[in-house]
Amino acid sequence: MNDTTTTAGSPYRVLARKYRPSTFADLIGQDAMVRTISNAFETGRIPQAWVLTGVRGVGKTTTARILARALNYELPDGSVTGPSIAMPVLGTQCQAIMESRHLDVIEMDAASHNGVEDVRAINEAIRYAPVSARYKVYILDEVHMLSGAAFNALLKTLEEPPPHAKFVFATTEIRKVPITVLSRCQRFDLRRVDAAVLVKHLQGIAEKEAVTAEPEALGLIARAAEGSVRDALSLLDQAIAHAGAGASTATNTAGPVRAEDVRQMLGLADRTKIIDLFEALMRADLPRALGEVREQYDAGADPAMVLGDLAEFTHFVTRVKIVPVFSDDVSLTEAERTRGRAFAAKLSMRVLARTWQMLLKGLEEVAAAGRPLAAAEMVLVRIAYAADLPTPDEVIRSLGDGARGNGGGAAAGAPASARSDVPPRAEARPEIPRGGPRAALATVPIETAPEPQARSAPELQPRSEDAAPPVRTLQSFEELVALAAEKRDIGIKIALERDVRLVRFEDGRLEFGLEPSAQRALTGELSKKLADWTGRRWMVIVSAEQGQPSLHAQAQMRKAELKDGVRADPLVQAVLTRFPGAEIVDVRAAGDASGGAPEQLPFEESDSDATDEER
Repeated sequence: MNDTTTTAGSPYRVLARKYRPSTFADLIGQDAMVRTISNAFETGRIPQAWVLTGVRGVGKTTTARILARALNYELPDGSVTGPSIAMPVLGTQCQAIMESRHLDVIEMDAASHNGVEDVRAINEAIRYAPVSARYKVYILDEVHMLSGAAFNALLKTLEEPPPHAKFVFATTEIRKVPITVLSRCQRFDLRRVDAAVLVKHLQGIAEKEAVTAEPEALGLIARAAEGSVRDALSLLDQAIAHAGAGASTATNTAGPVRAEDVRQMLGLADRTKIIDLFEALMRADLPRALGEVREQYDAGADPAMVLGDLAEFTHFVTRVKIVPVFSDDVSLTEAERTRGRAFAAKLSMRVLARTWQMLLKGLEEVAAAGRPLAAAEMVLVRIAYAADLPTPDEVIRSLGDGARGNGGGAAAGAPASARSDVPPRAEARPEIPRGGPRAALATVPIETAPEPQARSAPELQPRSEDAAPPVRTLQSFEELVALAAEKRDIGIKIALERDVRLVRFEDGRLEFGLEPSAQRALTGELSKKLADWTGRRWMVIVSAEQGQPSLHAQAQMRKAELKDGVRADPLVQAVLTRFPGAEIVDVRAAGDASGGAPEQLPFEESDSDATDEER
C-alpha cells in the first residue's frame, strides 16, 4: 500500500519513499521469491532466519520490513491469529513497522554496529518476549560488515533462537558472509528488475504524479538504473525537477519529461546519433564519424560514455543477429529496434565481434588518456580501418594459396561467398559501400584485384638469382620427420619426435599440441623450415586439443608392450627366477642370428651404461 497523496503544507517525499512497496503484491520483478515466501507462510513452514542479497536498490530492506509486517499482521477485531501474507488493509502493527519505529522490530546497520558487543546486546535482548507484536524481528542491514568475532557470537543464537524471535539479514556482498551463517538461513537472491518491467513501473508512477513522460525518456532512465528500482525512481524524480513547471502553474503540474532533457541530465549521447556513428564506422566514413563524436562531445557527452554506448549497441546488434526476438524490448527506442534489425541482417558476426573487442580495448585507453577525446577518435579510426580486415586464419590461408600460384589474392581466387567460414562480403553489407580509408587495404593481399600478382608481399616473390624451389608434398607426419632427417636438421627432427603431439596433418597444414618441454620458438621455426623444404607456406597451428602421444612416447609404449609380452613367456620367467635381479634390457627381432648389436627401436636411448652382467 503506497502513500500517493501529499497534503498541502506537508513536506515533499521523494518518489523512492513515496512509492516504497508495503506488501508482497507491490514488489516488482521478484516473483520467484514472493512465491516461495507465500507458500511458506500458507503451509506454516517459516524459518528462523532469512538472508536477502542483491545489488543496491532492488528492495532488500523493503522486503525485510514486509516480512516483519507479515509475521506480525493482526487486525483490531482479532480475525487474524497468525502470520499472513494477505494484508489488504493496515493492521495494528503495520504503520509502525513500515516507518521503522516499532519496538519489537529492531533494525540495525551492521556497517556501524559490527562489533562483538553489538551482537552480545542482541543475544541478551532476544531472550525477552516481544512487547506488543507476535514476533521480535531483528533486521541486520549490510550484514557482511560484521567482524569475524561478531559472526561467531551470533551463531548459537541464530541456530536456536527463542520461538518468538526471527532474523532477516540483507547484504550486497553475499560472498563475505561466512558459510556457517548462510547454512542457518533461507537465502533469497533478489534479481535486477528487467528494463521493460521497470519502464512499465515508471509509466504507472508518472501517471499517478500527473506527469507526462516520453517513452524514450523512461527507457533511458530504466537503462541508467541498471535494474535498481530505487535508482530509477530517484532519476525520475530528478528528471521531473529538471523538466520544471508546466505551462499551467495553476494546477502546479510538472512539465513533460523529454528524452532530450534526460540525456542532458545524465550526460548521455543521443541514442540516434550513436546509431549514426555506428553506421559511419561500418561504412568507413571517417569524416562523418569524427564529426559525430565531436558534435556529441560539444553537447556534453563524455567520450568514454560515447564508446560505452557504441559497445552497448554493438552488443545489441549481435544479440539480435543470434536471437531476433531481442529487438522487441520495449525499453529500446524505435530507431534502435528498426535499425538494429537492419544491421544484424547485413553485418557478419566476424565484424561485430571484432568491433566489440576493439571498443572494450578502447575504453581502457580512453580512461587512461590525458586527452579522452583524442583517444576516442583514434579508437574510431582503428575500427573504421579494421572493420573489414580478414581474420588471421584467412590471412595465412590466402598467403599460402598465393605461394601455390593460385592468384595471391582473396583466398586462392575463390570468391568470399564460397568460403564457409566467412560470410559473403556482398551479402554482409549490401548497403554499406567500400571506399574511404579502406581503400588503403588494396595493398593487402586479401581482396580480389585485377592484378593480384602485383600486390603479393615481397617475401613471396621468387629470388631473382635462382629459380623458385621445387614444390614438395608430404602425405604424413612420419614423412615430415623423415624430411627433417634428410635435411640433416637434427634439432627439428628431435623436436618433432619428442615435443609434438599430432592433432591433424594434411599437405600444407600441421596442427599439434606441445609437450611442456617444447621450446617457445618451435612453431615459428617449423613454419620457416617447412616453407624452405617444400617450396610453399604451411599453416602451422598450436592446438588446445590433447592430440596423439609424441612419436617418442609411442615408441616407448611399444617397447614396454614387447617387454611385457616376452616377460610372460614361461622360459623367460624361469631364467629370471634362476638369476635374481636380472632384467630384460632389449628385445631382438625373431630370426636375428647375427652376432652384432641388437636392433634398436626408434627414438630409444641406448643402454650403453648397462653392465655386462646385466646384459
